[in-house]
Amino acid sequence: MTVDHALPRTKDNLLLAQAGEGTRVELQGIVKSYAGNRVLHGVDLDIAPGEFVSLLGPSGCGKTTLLRVLAGLEGADEGAVLLGGGDVSRVPTNKRDIGMVFQSYSLFPHLRVAENTAFGLRRRGIGKAEAARRAVDALALVGLADFADRFPHQLSGGQQQRVALARALVTEPKVLLLDEPLSALDAKVRVQLRDEIRRIQLRLGITTVFVTHDQEEALAVSDRIAVMNAGRIEQIGSPEELYTMPSTAGVAAFVGLSSVVSGVAEGDHVMVWGQRLPLQSRADGPVDVYLRPENVYFASEEDAAADALVEESTFLGSMRRTLVRTESGELVRVQHAPGTQPAFGDRVRIAIAPEPVAVHPRG
Repeated sequence: MTVDHALPRTKDNLLLAQAGEGTRVELQGIVKSYAGNRVLHGVDLDIAPGEFVSLLGPSGCGKTTLLRVLAGLEGADEGAVLLGGGDVSRVPTNKRDIGMVFQSYSLFPHLRVAENTAFGLRRRGIGKAEAARRAVDALALVGLADFADRFPHQLSGGQQQRVALARALVTEPKVLLLDEPLSALDAKVRVQLRDEIRRIQLRLGITTVFVTHDQEEALAVSDRIAVMNAGRIEQIGSPEELYTMPSTAGVAAFVGLSSVVSGVAEGDHVMVWGQRLPLQSRADGPVDVYLRPENVYFASEEDAAADALVEESTFLGSMRRTLVRTESGELVRVQHAPGTQPAFGDRVRIAIAPEPVAVHPRG
């Protein structure tokens, strides 16, 4: 079982005591192709010092390739990578002063936890005693100071990933790169380590780029999220902006749950089930309308609403999410209090809260 741990006091931890303000990261016009297949199409991204930015998107969208270009593991065909204002496009990975954590823990099985953590320091010529002292401080950050003498096989998956994180941080890099670091962990450990990474990042002030396909992870930890699709950034903004004001139908569909229903747009509003809803951006004609489950509710007979049949209802602890089918055959999710427990086949009426909605022209 894993438990939350408090971070060390700043005065007791070298890494915290020497924490800086982070480094600006700039990706300018990054183009990358493999065997004639272009996977990055002139990507631009400017990350402020100390910012936590997630690259979010489905498999094959180019997010890991972009991270590898930033790390120097891949060379861009066009464009430039700047760290702190300096062009590092032709600088090898080991000279870029970055820390990296991957999905696989990549720990040396024959080295103890402290030795794994200190490995990068020793490669840089740091003396054994000093490297050991810094390794203990890095392990304290991730709550594993008492595990320094163990071997990797004696640790759980979550503990091994914490060691990998400590190893990445112990050299005090300018930038931390995280490539799907939580995807191999079970759900509870994944949430806990996700939150720990964010707490540590905030205390250290280190600029961090986090690659994930998990929207919940990105929403939970990021200052900003860059949603990628087909080698391009489709939208970048705060988690709140992406969720409440998606700029495209693709972002609306990928970030958070959405039900898609038909409507007719008329400038600044759209008509759905006899209801007039404000639009996030102007449109006209037949459209697909993206509805968040928390904005759909069970209505009374007096409300302008749609009749529907319950398909399923799922208990999620603090809430319940019910899937219904309208008379026109559209599937809609309704998020509501757990005390309301509709059963399969129940006839209900549903309506939509008057919140701005995203739409896409019907093809």
